Amino acid sequence: MLSIGFLLGTIVLLYQYKAYFIFLSAPLVILSVVLIDSIQSKHSVLKNYPLVGRLRYFFESVRPEFRQYFFEGELDGKPFNRRQRSIVYQRAKNEKQTISFGMQDDPNRIGYEWAAHSVYPKKPNIEEFRTHIGNSHCLQPYSASVYNISAMSYGALSKTAITSLNKGAQLGNFAHNTGEGGISEHHLQGGDLIWQIGTGYFGCRDEKGDFSETLFADKANYPQVKMIELKLSQGAKPGHGGLLPAEKNTPEIAAIRSIKPTITVHSPSGHTAFSNAHELILFIAKLRTLSKGKPVGFKICIGRKDEFIDIVEAMLKTGIYPDFITVDGAEGGTGAAPLEFIDYMGMALSDAVVFVNRTLTQFGIRKHIKILASGKIISAFDIAKTMALGADACYSARGMMFALGCIQALQCDSGKCPVGIATQDKSLYKGLDITDKSVRVANFHKNTLKALGEFIGACGFDTLSKITPDVFFRRTDLNSNQNFTEIYFSEHIKPKREIINLN
Repeated sequence: MLSIGFLLGTIVLLYQYKAYFIFLSAPLVILSVVLIDSIQSKHSVLKNYPLVGRLRYFFESVRPEFRQYFFEGELDGKPFNRRQRSIVYQRAKNEKQTISFGMQDDPNRIGYEWAAHSVYPKKPNIEEFRTHIGNSHCLQPYSASVYNISAMSYGALSKTAITSLNKGAQLGNFAHNTGEGGISEHHLQGGDLIWQIGTGYFGCRDEKGDFSETLFADKANYPQVKMIELKLSQGAKPGHGGLLPAEKNTPEIAAIRSIKPTITVHSPSGHTAFSNAHELILFIAKLRTLSKGKPVGFKICIGRKDEFIDIVEAMLKTGIYPDFITVDGAEGGTGAAPLEFIDYMGMALSDAVVFVNRTLTQFGIRKHIKILASGKIISAFDIAKTMALGADACYSARGMMFALGCIQALQCDSGKCPVGIATQDKSLYKGLDITDKSVRVANFHKNTLKALGEFIGACGFDTLSKITPDVFFRRTDLNSNQNFTEIYFSEHIKPKREIINLN
């Protein structure tokens, strides 16, 4: 009893005089920090300016948040500015989608793009904003929306994010690309799937990591899988394999991918199933056979033009044509990639779409192949412009992430995504409500297509196939604008309005 009383008395005494203890101990703590900073040799700033130097690291750590919330202008943010992010949030939430008091961009700046409207506007039917994918070799063609969810793997994204995206695709009747991480149960929520096969062959690989025909055939024939996309390269890191950080490689994800858990996984930079253009085309034919005639295509970020031309020539020699080609621009996003690959490698989307469309047309095979485009496509203007340059349909990854609630925290590779999208931390991803977010994804898709209809209608077109590059302009110097026909198409190359009959 005496010991208990003494303990209670001590606690009461500490409570009553805690302020004095804190006051007396604070200088000791500060002195300890100063001494530690003075003798350490890792940071020069701390060694030369003990304690005070810590302010530098503190302000550096909160710089992104301060910049975004206090100093960033409406058009300053990268890779997407606040204006772009806001329109996605508004469309996803079915809130007002109007802007007041005038434009904030400068129409006189070099590089500014705009579209010419018509005094005879039309009213397109957005229910027709779909494209038929599947040539004469295809037994199970697919009618795809012109705007779909781009490749994002389960592993890079959380289970709640993947589930929300797939349910949103089901609600809105558009397609969800799985990314190269394989098909998980979270992808099988009713939405149409485009199964992407990457260099790691996740979900269809044997024990050595090579392509497995048996495993591929099993999953390719899931009724939810509508198309197969073979990834040769992606815009954010062309020529570089995918990366799954160890903290995101959970036992569940490892089982889906047939890999070891809790280790960092690098996908090979190239495929082992083929080594040249001829073998690539034969492999595409094999995938079509194994999937019982579903549409098969490949995804590529254009780098060396001669290599793409080699692939086209292989198509002509074999008589085998992919059903579609996905063109990914260098401005495409990713969860993790080296700076040199993100900033300095690959062709921009507009240039790449024009090149692919031009090459297929010149070789006389454009009628067999649809072009899908991906790379910072989040608005009706982005879609219309890309289709005017030759695309038949578009993808969006980061736009769909914004619809889920992404705040562009730029922490995708840390596993600490604050809104639970790009993480495998349950304490974070449990905050993402699937019922609410799936509706937002569907709303974003629906409202973007509605905006697309209004936009092309204002330009005088009643269907997407009639959009022409001559109604889109770019300011090329202080005193002149050029339309996209003048910029991208020379006299001996037919603009899209002249090759419509080939599609």
